[in-house]
Amino acid sequence: MTRPVLQLDNIGRCYKQGATSLSVLRGADLALFAGQSVALVAQSGTGKSTLLHIAGLLERPDEGEVFIGTEPTTSMQDDMRTALRRDAIGFVYQFHHLLPEFSALENIMLPQMIHGLSRQEARERAQALLGYLGLAERATHRPAQLSGGEQQRVAIARAVANAPDILLADEPTGNLDPTTADNVIAALETLVAQTGLAVLVATHNMDLAARMMRRVTLQDGRVAELT
Repeated sequence: MTRPVLQLDNIGRCYKQGATSLSVLRGADLALFAGQSVALVAQSGTGKSTLLHIAGLLERPDEGEVFIGTEPTTSMQDDMRTALRRDAIGFVYQFHHLLPEFSALENIMLPQMIHGLSRQEARERAQALLGYLGLAERATHRPAQLSGGEQQRVAIARAVANAPDILLADEPTGNLDPTTADNVIAALETLVAQTGLAVLVATHNMDLAARMMRRVTLQDGRVAELT
Protein backbone atom coordinates (compact mmCIF):
# COMPACT_ATOMS: atom_id res chain seq x y z
CA MET A 1 0.00 0.00 0.00
CA THR A 2 1.21 3.52 -0.78
CA ARG A 3 2.58 5.32 2.26
CA PRO A 4 1.05 8.68 3.15
CA VAL A 5 3.20 11.74 2.57
CA LEU A 6 1.97 13.07 5.93
CA GLN A 7 0.79 10.97 8.85
CA LEU A 8 -0.31 12.19 12.27
CA ASP A 9 -0.30 9.28 14.71
CA ASN A 10 -2.08 9.60 18.08
CA ILE A 11 -1.29 13.31 18.42
CA GLY A 12 -1.88 14.97 21.78
CA ARG A 13 -1.42 18.65 22.59
CA CYS A 14 -2.16 20.42 25.86
CA TYR A 15 -1.65 24.09 26.73
CA LYS A 16 -1.09 25.28 30.27
CA GLN A 17 -2.48 28.61 31.50
CA GLY A 18 -1.33 29.07 35.06
CA ALA A 19 -2.78 26.19 37.06
CA THR A 20 -5.23 25.33 34.26
CA SER A 21 -4.56 22.83 31.48
CA LEU A 22 -6.41 22.96 28.16
CA SER A 23 -6.27 19.73 26.18
CA VAL A 24 -6.76 20.63 22.51
CA LEU A 25 -5.81 17.42 20.68
CA ARG A 26 -6.36 13.96 22.19
CA GLY A 27 -5.17 11.04 20.08
CA ALA A 28 -5.67 12.75 16.71
CA ASP A 29 -4.88 10.61 13.65
CA LEU A 30 -4.72 11.74 10.03
CA ALA A 31 -3.12 10.35 6.87
CA LEU A 32 -2.64 12.49 3.76
CA PHE A 33 -1.64 10.92 0.44
CA ALA A 34 -0.02 12.30 -2.71
CA GLY A 35 -2.56 13.81 -5.11
CA GLN A 36 -5.18 14.13 -2.37
CA SER A 37 -6.91 17.27 -1.11
CA VAL A 38 -8.42 17.30 2.38
CA ALA A 39 -10.52 20.03 3.99
CA LEU A 40 -10.32 20.41 7.77
CA VAL A 41 -13.63 21.99 8.78
CA ALA A 42 -14.22 22.86 12.43
CA GLN A 43 -15.29 25.69 14.68
CA SER A 44 -12.79 28.24 15.95
CA GLY A 45 -11.10 27.11 19.14
CA THR A 46 -11.33 23.39 18.37
CA GLY A 47 -7.66 23.01 17.44
CA LYS A 48 -7.56 23.48 13.66
CA SER A 49 -4.56 25.79 13.71
CA THR A 50 -2.79 23.65 16.31
CA LEU A 51 -3.23 20.57 14.12
CA LEU A 52 -1.94 22.47 11.10
CA HIS A 53 1.08 23.82 13.01
CA ILE A 54 1.96 20.34 14.25
CA ALA A 55 1.54 18.87 10.74
CA GLY A 56 3.82 21.60 9.38
CA LEU A 57 6.52 20.99 12.03
CA LEU A 58 6.01 24.49 13.43
CA GLU A 59 5.01 23.04 16.79
CA ARG A 60 5.81 19.77 18.55
CA PRO A 61 3.05 17.56 19.95
CA ASP A 62 3.07 16.51 23.60
CA GLU A 63 2.24 12.97 22.54
CA GLY A 64 2.28 10.95 19.33
CA GLU A 65 4.32 11.13 16.15
CA VAL A 66 4.34 13.12 12.93
CA PHE A 67 5.70 11.29 9.89
CA ILE A 68 6.77 13.16 6.77
CA GLY A 69 7.03 10.33 4.29
CA THR A 70 8.85 7.65 6.28
CA GLU A 71 10.59 10.13 8.61
CA PRO A 72 9.46 10.38 12.24
CA THR A 73 9.95 14.01 13.21
CA THR A 74 8.91 14.60 16.81
CA SER A 75 12.35 13.88 18.29
CA MET A 76 14.33 15.48 15.44
CA GLN A 77 16.73 18.29 16.21
CA ASP A 78 15.40 21.75 15.34
CA ASP A 79 17.78 22.23 12.39
CA MET A 80 16.70 18.92 10.85
CA ARG A 81 13.03 19.79 11.32
CA THR A 82 13.64 23.18 9.71
CA ALA A 83 15.36 21.60 6.70
CA LEU A 84 12.60 19.02 6.26
CA ARG A 85 9.91 21.69 6.58
CA ARG A 86 11.67 23.84 3.97
CA ASP A 87 12.02 20.97 1.49
CA ALA A 88 8.78 19.03 1.96
CA ILE A 89 6.10 21.50 3.05
CA GLY A 90 4.58 24.67 1.59
CA PHE A 91 2.38 27.06 3.57
CA VAL A 92 -0.43 29.42 2.55
CA TYR A 93 -2.10 31.71 5.08
CA GLN A 94 -5.23 33.87 5.16
CA PHE A 95 -3.12 36.93 4.27
CA HIS A 96 -0.78 36.53 1.31
CA HIS A 97 2.44 37.99 2.87
CA LEU A 98 3.91 38.81 -0.55
CA LEU A 99 6.93 41.13 -0.61
CA PRO A 100 5.51 44.45 -1.89
CA GLU A 101 8.69 45.66 -3.62
CA PHE A 102 8.91 42.60 -5.90
CA SER A 103 6.79 41.52 -8.85
CA ALA A 104 4.63 38.41 -8.82
CA LEU A 105 7.32 36.56 -10.78
CA GLU A 106 10.07 37.69 -8.42
CA ASN A 107 8.06 36.69 -5.33
CA ILE A 108 7.92 33.15 -6.71
CA MET A 109 11.57 33.14 -7.83
CA LEU A 110 13.01 34.19 -4.47
CA PRO A 111 12.41 31.00 -2.45
CA GLN A 112 13.83 28.95 -5.31
CA MET A 113 17.00 31.03 -5.51
CA ILE A 114 17.42 30.82 -1.73
CA HIS A 115 17.08 27.07 -2.17
CA GLY A 116 19.97 27.07 -4.64
CA LEU A 117 18.38 27.20 -8.10
CA SER A 118 19.89 29.46 -10.73
CA ARG A 119 18.06 32.64 -11.65
CA GLN A 120 17.12 31.15 -15.02
CA GLU A 121 15.77 27.92 -13.53
CA ALA A 122 13.80 29.86 -10.93
CA ARG A 123 12.36 32.16 -13.59
CA GLU A 124 11.26 29.27 -15.80
CA ARG A 125 9.52 27.46 -12.93
CA ALA A 126 7.89 30.68 -11.71
CA GLN A 127 6.56 31.41 -15.19
CA ALA A 128 5.19 27.86 -15.45
CA LEU A 129 3.42 28.16 -12.09
CA LEU A 130 1.90 31.51 -13.04
CA GLY A 131 0.69 29.90 -16.25
CA TYR A 132 -0.92 26.99 -14.34
CA LEU A 133 -2.77 29.47 -12.15
CA GLY A 134 -3.96 31.76 -14.94
CA LEU A 135 -1.63 34.63 -14.06
CA ALA A 136 0.89 34.62 -16.91
CA GLU A 137 -0.06 38.15 -17.93
CA ARG A 138 0.37 39.45 -14.36
CA ALA A 139 3.97 38.29 -13.93
CA THR A 140 5.51 41.79 -13.83
CA HIS A 141 2.86 43.31 -11.56
CA ARG A 142 3.65 44.06 -7.94
CA PRO A 143 1.22 42.90 -5.20
CA ALA A 144 -0.45 46.32 -4.92
CA GLN A 145 -1.37 46.07 -8.62
CA LEU A 146 -3.06 42.68 -8.16
CA SER A 147 -6.56 41.85 -6.92
CA GLY A 148 -7.01 39.94 -3.67
CA GLY A 149 -7.57 36.67 -5.49
CA GLU A 150 -4.54 37.22 -7.71
CA GLN A 151 -2.39 37.96 -4.68
CA GLN A 152 -3.51 34.75 -3.02
CA ARG A 153 -2.85 32.70 -6.16
CA VAL A 154 0.67 34.15 -6.31
CA ALA A 155 1.06 33.16 -2.64
CA ILE A 156 0.03 29.60 -3.54
CA ALA A 157 2.54 29.55 -6.42
CA ARG A 158 5.26 30.78 -4.07
CA ALA A 159 4.37 28.09 -1.52
CA VAL A 160 4.86 25.32 -4.08
CA ALA A 161 7.81 26.90 -5.92
CA ASN A 162 10.30 24.44 -4.40
CA ALA A 163 8.09 21.45 -5.32
CA PRO A 164 7.08 20.35 -1.80
CA ASP A 165 5.15 17.13 -1.30
CA ILE A 166 2.64 18.80 1.02
CA LEU A 167 0.75 22.10 0.97
CA LEU A 168 -0.85 23.31 4.20
CA ALA A 169 -3.32 26.18 3.91
CA ASP A 170 -4.95 28.04 6.81
CA GLU A 171 -8.17 29.81 5.75
CA PRO A 172 -6.76 30.70 2.29
CA THR A 173 -10.08 32.22 1.16
CA GLY A 174 -10.95 33.87 4.48
CA ASN A 175 -10.48 37.45 3.22
CA LEU A 176 -12.00 36.95 -0.22
CA ASP A 177 -15.43 37.46 -1.76
CA PRO A 178 -17.17 34.34 -3.16
CA THR A 179 -16.17 34.88 -6.81
CA THR A 180 -12.54 35.56 -5.94
CA ALA A 181 -12.50 32.64 -3.52
CA ASP A 182 -13.74 30.40 -6.33
CA ASN A 183 -10.69 31.34 -8.42
CA VAL A 184 -8.38 30.44 -5.54
CA ILE A 185 -10.14 27.09 -5.04
CA ALA A 186 -9.76 26.37 -8.76
CA ALA A 187 -6.05 27.16 -8.46
CA LEU A 188 -5.66 24.59 -5.68
CA GLU A 189 -7.54 21.99 -7.74
CA THR A 190 -5.27 22.68 -10.72
CA LEU A 191 -2.11 22.21 -8.66
CA VAL A 192 -3.31 18.91 -7.22
CA ALA A 193 -4.18 17.65 -10.70
CA GLN A 194 -0.98 18.90 -12.35
CA THR A 195 1.60 18.02 -9.69
CA GLY A 196 0.24 15.28 -7.44
CA LEU A 197 0.58 17.63 -4.47
CA ALA A 198 -1.06 16.64 -1.18
CA VAL A 199 -3.17 19.50 0.23
CA LEU A 200 -4.60 20.00 3.71
CA VAL A 201 -6.80 23.10 4.04
CA ALA A 202 -8.23 24.43 7.29
CA THR A 203 -11.34 26.37 6.29
CA HIS A 204 -14.80 27.67 7.19
CA ASN A 205 -15.64 27.93 3.46
CA MET A 206 -18.05 25.09 2.77
CA ASP A 207 -17.84 25.63 -1.00
CA LEU A 208 -14.08 25.06 -0.79
CA ALA A 209 -14.56 22.05 1.48
CA ALA A 210 -17.11 20.51 -0.90
CA ARG A 211 -14.56 20.57 -3.72
CA MET A 212 -11.83 18.79 -1.76
CA MET A 213 -11.54 15.00 -2.09
CA ARG A 214 -12.06 14.43 1.64
CA ARG A 215 -13.54 16.43 4.49
CA VAL A 216 -12.58 15.95 8.12
CA THR A 217 -13.39 17.73 11.37
CA LEU A 218 -12.22 17.76 14.99
CA GLN A 219 -14.45 16.20 17.65
CA ASP A 220 -13.23 16.09 21.24
CA GLY A 221 -9.65 16.50 20.08
CA ARG A 222 -9.78 13.72 17.48
CA VAL A 223 -10.00 13.82 13.70
CA ALA A 224 -13.31 12.52 12.34
CA GLU A 225 -14.34 12.00 8.71
CA LEU A 226 -17.24 14.02 7.31
CA THR A 227 -19.46 12.60 4.59
